[in-house]
Formats: sequence, C-alpha cells, structure tokens
Amino acid sequence: MRLEPAATAVLALHWQVNVVRPEGFFAPMLAEPVRASGVTDRARAFHDAARAAGVRLVFTRFTVPDDEGALVRNTGFMQAVADAAEAFRPDGAGTAVVDDIGFDAATDEVSDNQRLSAMAGCDLADRLRAAGVDTVLVTGVATNLTVEQTARGATDLGFTAFVVGDCVTAADQSTHAASLANLALATAGVLSADEALTSLDTP
Repeated sequence: MRLEPAATAVLALHWQVNVVRPEGFFAPMLAEPVRASGVTDRARAFHDAARAAGVRLVFTRFTVPDDEGALVRNTGFMQAVADAAEAFRPDGAGTAVVDDIGFDAATDEVSDNQRLSAMAGCDLADRLRAAGVDTVLVTGVATNLTVEQTARGATDLGFTAFVVGDCVTAADQSTHAASLANLALATAGVLSADEALTSLDTP
C-alpha cells in the first residue's frame, strides 16, 4: 500500500491539557490511562516522522467560545462540557496542546470545534479537500470517543481514514480494543505507526 504524503494528513485529536493531563477536566477518566499506556511518546514520534515525510499535521482541540459556537447540548457528555465552558475557552490553559506531543506551531495547523467528531460543525473537511488531502491518519484520545467518531465521520465524508492503533488510547484497554475492532470494519483500517510510515515511504 502506498500513501501519497501530499494527499495525506494526520489528524491529531484532543492532545490538550483538559483531556490528557492530571490537571485537566477529564483527568479522573483519562489522565492515568494515558500515562500508563505510553501513548504520548509513541504519538510524538509518529507526528515528527510524518511531518518529516511531508505530511500535513492538524491538531484538533475541543473548545467552547463565549457564544458556544457549534455546541449542541444533545447528550450528557455535551451538557457536561457546556456546564464547564470556562474550562474550555479557546485561550484557556485547559485547551492548550500539550508540549510533549510533537506540535510545531510554525508548521502544524490547529482546528477547534465543539463536536465529538473533529470533522463536524467546522470547515476542516473543506480545508483538507482544498489542500488536496483525501486520506487521513488519526491519532488521539479517546479511542472510543473522538477517535472513533472522527474516523467514521471522515469516512462518511469520502476520505480514506486509517486509525494509527498504537497512537490512540482509551480509559480502559477493553474499551480501546473493542473500538479498534469496530474501526477495522468501519474505516479503511487500523495501522501501526510503523505500518503507516512505511506506506508513506514506499515508492
């Protein structure tokens, strides 16, 4: 399999303080599983290598602007973040991309939205298409939440979506594994970081 770097983007989902750090809003659910899994180091190495291969990187953040943007309070999850909106302001500490995930402010893009899928309620899909991107490689937290929702959404929008299985994690490993099994059927598939990078390097 060959992936063309110029037509590929990494979607690095929710590598933000509120999601993966002990001081973040979702710390009780995700901070320790993220730390224990070692996923941050693997994802950083993958992000750096993908960038070096000429792939576009887009770091997505869940934010809540003062007017709530495209937020819809139609699930308990969305109601909870709406109630905690001050913790998710775009310029707040909780929405900052963490500093050990390989984010390069000089070259990488940031995309904010207020939906579980990074492709919903924003112009990200249009921006990717305008840049000639038709394939996405997904990293992030959590596997069964934004990762699964985004990969499925990207697929429905016509993108070829792969999840980088060793660069995502969830609150527990059984949930993580079940989500990856779903994604193996519902998207273009689940690749390891090495497999994805090899596909980008294959002539």
